[in-house]
Amino acid sequence: MTKLKTQDYIDREDQYGAHNYHPLPVVLERGEGVYVWDVEGNKYFDFLSAYSAVNQGHCHPKIVGALTEQAQKLTLTSRAFYNNTLGEYEEFITKFFGYDKVLPMNTGAEADETAIKLCRKWGYKKKDIPKNQAKIICCNENFHGRTITIVSMSTDPDAYNDYGPFTPGFVKIPYNDLEALEKELQDPNVAGFLVEPIQGEAGVYVPGDGYLKKAFELCKKYNVLFIADEVQTGIARTGKLLAVNHEDVRPDVLILGKALSGGVFPVSAVLADDEIMLCIKPGEHGSTFGGNPIAGKVAMAALQVVEEEKLAENAERLGKIFREEFKSIKSDMIELVRGKGLLNAVVIKPKEDKTAWDVCVAMAKNGILAKPTHGHIIRFAPPLVITEEQLREAMDKIKETFKEFE
Repeated sequence: MTKLKTQDYIDREDQYGAHNYHPLPVVLERGEGVYVWDVEGNKYFDFLSAYSAVNQGHCHPKIVGALTEQAQKLTLTSRAFYNNTLGEYEEFITKFFGYDKVLPMNTGAEADETAIKLCRKWGYKKKDIPKNQAKIICCNENFHGRTITIVSMSTDPDAYNDYGPFTPGFVKIPYNDLEALEKELQDPNVAGFLVEPIQGEAGVYVPGDGYLKKAFELCKKYNVLFIADEVQTGIARTGKLLAVNHEDVRPDVLILGKALSGGVFPVSAVLADDEIMLCIKPGEHGSTFGGNPIAGKVAMAALQVVEEEKLAENAERLGKIFREEFKSIKSDMIELVRGKGLLNAVVIKPKEDKTAWDVCVAMAKNGILAKPTHGHIIRFAPPLVITEEQLREAMDKIKETFKEFE
């Protein structure tokens, strides 16, 4: 049987799959730790980590072991019945992050939708907002997912064009703007403020020091829920367990996903205390797969890896080295380097007809995988298990790539 080549796989996807993604022309078939291999046998450093889902590295043996062990016992019961793993997981994750309750879901978008519903329910039950008048403040350039309700709060035309009519009830303000936030918080019908501690998809926009803390305090002043979307920034990515930990903020509602499973299985979660979470009663929200036995076991293993291998500390230390090394590169294509921990972005200035996409294609040829966002920004987010030696080796390849454009 003839072995398929890279282009064969790409052509097959192009013929049979929806054209809603534009991947780099690399076809991967194996991963381990910080490395992935393509179907031609070429080895790469993965500097995207499946958009920070693979913080614990590809195919971490402890996480995969938890999955395979549970998969041979019981995979799914739905929530029509109890199972013997869900309570264990719920106790583990609530104590791990310090909340009374967790509502388990599968994907980041589902978790965001859950947080929105929970916030509105709280607004009506606890804040006495008039029926169907609850508002949620969100930020321009946000990315919380792809559902109709979530794109209703997007300011990215690619996300919302031709998908209307949209869900009402969202107020959009500039990110990192406390004055705009306080102005909108004065509306008594505002139930929540939904924010990414660092805007990932927008290009790793890090807010000013103190922004999150002051935003949280303003929410308290006006009796509004502070809702942190940590789907991408959480689970040690930015050098702390949660990005809000950099400013000692404890969100009223915490949204997690991606690396909650180490990229092994779709797992997401919404955490809150009883006063908020118990606003939702039986039959008012749920998910067939949410909280399934595999998900619970995988998530517990994934969080244990983060703690045992000190991944937050590693991200904090190596992130500083990454930014220092990148800023030392002499290239007129590098306009700006920013980030926190091992979530970083480089703003690319086009040179002649060469763009961020061309840089990423060239890096792939040199063994580094990353992907542009918004055309002119490259996000760099390697698995948090990367060592300093591996990071410096990868940086040499990145520097070599930029030299090719001189």
